[in-house]
Amino acid sequence: MPNPTRPSFSRLLRSHWSQALLPGLHIKRWLLLILVGITTAGLGLAFVIRELYITSRFPPIVYLMALSGLPDWLRGLLLIGGGLLITGMAVWYLNRSLMAALLPGHNPPRNLEMVSALLQRQTRRHGPRVVAIGGGTGMPQLLRGLRNYTDNITAVVTVADDGGSSGRLRRQMGLLPPGDFRNNIAALSEAEDLMTRLFQYRFAEDEFAKDETAGEEDAPSPLAGHSFGNLFIATMAAVTGSFESGIAESSRVLAVRGRVLPSTLENVALCAEICRLAPDGGEEWLMVEGESKIPEAQGRIMRVFLNPENARAYPATIQAILQADLIVAGPGSFFTSVMPNLLVPAIRDAIRASAAPRIYICNVATQPGETDGYSVSEHMRQLRLHVGDAFTTVLANANTGGEGAAPFVGEWVRLPAADEPLDYTLFTGDLVDMARPWRHDAKKLAARLMEVYAELQGGAAAPGGS
Repeated sequence: MPNPTRPSFSRLLRSHWSQALLPGLHIKRWLLLILVGITTAGLGLAFVIRELYITSRFPPIVYLMALSGLPDWLRGLLLIGGGLLITGMAVWYLNRSLMAALLPGHNPPRNLEMVSALLQRQTRRHGPRVVAIGGGTGMPQLLRGLRNYTDNITAVVTVADDGGSSGRLRRQMGLLPPGDFRNNIAALSEAEDLMTRLFQYRFAEDEFAKDETAGEEDAPSPLAGHSFGNLFIATMAAVTGSFESGIAESSRVLAVRGRVLPSTLENVALCAEICRLAPDGGEEWLMVEGESKIPEAQGRIMRVFLNPENARAYPATIQAILQADLIVAGPGSFFTSVMPNLLVPAIRDAIRASAAPRIYICNVATQPGETDGYSVSEHMRQLRLHVGDAFTTVLANANTGGEGAAPFVGEWVRLPAADEPLDYTLFTGDLVDMARPWRHDAKKLAARLMEVYAELQGGAAAPGGS
């Protein structure tokens, strides 16, 4: 009895071959050329056979096979149909043999899915050029979703990280922090599941190096606390001679779809002016230097800046921004992941000079020590304070939980009230991953972002949003 949930072979054949005829796959021109070649050769062969048929004598069996007792028009149709049937069978079984070699274990009907895969790949190759600016754990979520729409992705990553494994490598080797590069390379890799597990593998903090020659206690291992991905990038940088070459070669080796670029190659530090409650009940202002120390200050961040403030931008990053069809900032830690990229003067100026749609993706939840109590409007106010009108369009989450939402530290980022006047364009949607409500859902976010991009391409949206 046939399985009603499984599409029939004929339906599968029709659907996939109909997709093969869609624009963008770049096979119809070659199929047509093959048909022209076969037809031309067939005409030449027909002239030769006709001449031999008329001038020579053959055994009766030959005239029987040539259907000489039938009208010429019927003989032609039968021969054409037979030839096409034989050609179709040959192509079909050739396809089976090739797919069995390329995709071992796949049944012949499933091999037709290769048509859909090829079509999707061609579509992605001609997708919009997207520049995503940020870092932390937010941007990899965006990149995972964008991979389904385009291969032309440039991720611009902060180099201000000074904590954890990245901070240790930065201090010990004079290396730019590889942590955010690691996360985004894994997110854009063709083998993302495996690469994520491999790159995110972290050696235990309590791992010790065995010293059998000395009578001393075991010392902590130099690998303790490091992630494999950071060590891989550091090694590639040493082998290739520069950090940027190490990133490029790492991306090539890991079959990354897109590019991961630094905002600057200079050794910058992120600084913040913070206002917090003093022991006497008043306010105290302090200056904090170091990305990892800013959230620990437990105060309200009034301003962030780079040291040095005039850091030079990475030239390839500027080129990518100026050639982009869509520029996106966020998601990610607002002050410590997104903002350090935008504080590089040339990057800020290139964004403002671009004619492409520029969208800030607001976080779904506040981050303790950074954006406590922030609404969407407060995010945009701080963005305007630091980088001017580089971004005047925002995409924010409208699904604030309800039943089934898991608890998390922080709170939902509030949308503006219905009567609140806005000096920016607001787009909303269900963007949250309800299993981890402090993060975006990769598929939801990318789908809604592409909808907003298409809407902005169709015409300028008025402030107030939709």
